Amino acid sequence: MSTLFRFKPSPLSLAIKVPTLTLLLAGAMPAQALPQIVNPGDTYTIEAGDPTHDWMVLSGANLIVNGASAGSISSSGAAITVNAGSTVGPIRAQDGSTVDLAGAEVTATAPGSVAMELTNGTATIAGSRIQSSSSIGLMLNRAAGSLGGSRANVFGSEIYGALAGASVSQLSELHLTDSWVQGTATGSTGLLLAHGAAFAEGSTLIGEQNGVRMTGVAGSTGGASLVLDGSTVQGESGAAIVVAGAPGRDPQATIQVNNGSRLIGGNGNLLEVTGSATANMTVDNSHLQGDVIVEAGSTANLSLQNRSSLIGALLNVNELSIGDQSSWTLTGNSLVGAMTLAGGTVKFGESDAFYQLNADSLSGNGTFIMGADFARGLNDFLNIAGNASGNHDVLIAASGTEPVSPGDVHIVHTGGGDAQFALLGGSVDIGAWSYGLKQVGNDWFLDPNQRVISPGTRSVLGLFNATPTAWYGEATSLRTRMGELRHNDGQAGGWIRSYGNKYAVEGANGVGYKQLQHGFSLGADTSLNNGTPWLVGVMAGHSTSDLDMARGTTGTIKSYYAGLYATWLDTDTGFYFDGVIKANRFESSAKVGLSDGSQAKGSYGTNAVGVSAEIGQHLKLDNDLFVEPFAQASAVAVGGKDYRLDNGMQAKGQNTHSLQGKAGVTVGLDIVLDDGSLVQPYLRTALVHEFAKNNQVSINNHKFDNDLSGSRVDFGAGVAVSLSQHLQLHADFEHAKGERVDQPWGANVGVRYSF
Repeated sequence: MSTLFRFKPSPLSLAIKVPTLTLLLAGAMPAQALPQIVNPGDTYTIEAGDPTHDWMVLSGANLIVNGASAGSISSSGAAITVNAGSTVGPIRAQDGSTVDLAGAEVTATAPGSVAMELTNGTATIAGSRIQSSSSIGLMLNRAAGSLGGSRANVFGSEIYGALAGASVSQLSELHLTDSWVQGTATGSTGLLLAHGAAFAEGSTLIGEQNGVRMTGVAGSTGGASLVLDGSTVQGESGAAIVVAGAPGRDPQATIQVNNGSRLIGGNGNLLEVTGSATANMTVDNSHLQGDVIVEAGSTANLSLQNRSSLIGALLNVNELSIGDQSSWTLTGNSLVGAMTLAGGTVKFGESDAFYQLNADSLSGNGTFIMGADFARGLNDFLNIAGNASGNHDVLIAASGTEPVSPGDVHIVHTGGGDAQFALLGGSVDIGAWSYGLKQVGNDWFLDPNQRVISPGTRSVLGLFNATPTAWYGEATSLRTRMGELRHNDGQAGGWIRSYGNKYAVEGANGVGYKQLQHGFSLGADTSLNNGTPWLVGVMAGHSTSDLDMARGTTGTIKSYYAGLYATWLDTDTGFYFDGVIKANRFESSAKVGLSDGSQAKGSYGTNAVGVSAEIGQHLKLDNDLFVEPFAQASAVAVGGKDYRLDNGMQAKGQNTHSLQGKAGVTVGLDIVLDDGSLVQPYLRTALVHEFAKNNQVSINNHKFDNDLSGSRVDFGAGVAVSLSQHLQLHADFEHAKGERVDQPWGANVGVRYSF
């Protein structure tokens, strides 16, 4: 044993120096041997191996427990230090006493015994464990009539109590950092705040019933305060936090939930307010899930700010404020008083559940996200009983199914005021149409007279329309496909070409889209060898068309094709004929951007077959010029297909037909180079007309005419280069302008090798 002062307690010293602690001993200590006493001004150190005693530390004295064991310790105006490796019994410190625990353990096992109790004292607890098997782990009290209470600073420690992990009374403060506080018995609370204050950073508060319970003190104003910073409060069987009043004790609790803190209620409630109590809770940069339940006669005011979110129902909340970039998601019918939105968002639950939000008043500016099952006539509803003001956006969940009656979809009701509600983005996609919103008095409904074709419908019509365009981009004309065959006297050979096209389509139904196609073709042919200038061949290829249908809606058509062709060239007269028959397999898919920001998808496959016949005459002019008038007729049939988007939209497409006629002229020049190569630049113009009109598509039983009929003018330029008798290169560029179809550009490069 090492001490700064060594002594032996005597009956005389006890009689003289401790009369003021007689009641303390009688009430706080179990029946056992009298405690050892540290006299005023003295310092005593308990070392490892010293006998275990109970201790009383008098005013101005110091007791140090240094890696040793001790029984209960009581002090008044004294200092207690318990160092690492020490184990002590209950500690009672009052009247300005200080307690320092570092790596120590404090345990109370006697019935009803608090492990550590401060009354107008202070404590610093680090890396320690405090536990009461039948009462409270840490209790911070205020002496009656005093102007201050107790304070404990806890770092990296664990505190357990059967009834409560810790309790804090009026004017007392508990500061927790990286610590754990838990009530362990059935019905226990993690932290009791009786007009006290607690600050928890990176800590956890758990009770078998409630994580935190906040109560009042008779005859006192003000209330308990709880500040959470990156901390968790959990009630294993009950609410995370309860603010409970009683007759004559109506607490006004202040709760701050900051920086990723969590509230977990085993009964689904994160906050309950009862017994005429008042709770003011601010959620800052945190995300909570659970209900807020306020008993009649009690009051709760809730504020969500700084990117916070709450998922749960609110019942009888007096004031609700939702700041910019913060949100509340309902999980049940809710009732609030004054609701203020400062750029915040209110979401009415999931898409398959529909709720009603009742509020006494509404102010500010915000967004309401609402759902609906239009096929069954169900939707979320906002009901403002009193005055409503401000400008608010409404985002209604999009659907691919048709509404029972669009004009009966009632979205908002107010009791009056100048509030304005508008659909976010201007419309909501419901089935085949997108609808606007109309105001009738103090009510807002979907407007069946303000509708346009929905993105889902645009995608269906666009995919059906784009397949013939893809077919034509693959087939083209003889010159574009195989270059100038006359340069090698129509010999048999093989060829390959790569191409790209961009189309801008505006159908008669008002559906427009852009189509970007790229692909390749290859083929081989042979001469009939019967004295006639005929080539017959086979071809195959693949192309991909990407469709942009605006508002985030896109489509893709993958085409796989094979065909036969026959080409006749008369070198004497210049006449030629080219015939093609081509079969395709189209795999089409769509991603539809909807008005609520979601996306619908759908895909299908279909087959197609088409034929093309081109005739023309190559006329040589003076100075190696030539002119080549030509005409072409093409017909395509694409198989009909029924398919659906995953948002419920159903489409039934008939066979899509296209019948095009084309007439034009090519003018060019043959240039022979010094090395014998032949270069043939040319210009081309043509008039194209689409004759097919009646390509109908049914979408949710609405009929749409997918009509692309009309004329366009084509312009082209290219060059064919014969490097030798066997090898030829060619390139072609074209542009078209028309009533329904524009082609901003088309490009084609190829090579042919003659045998």
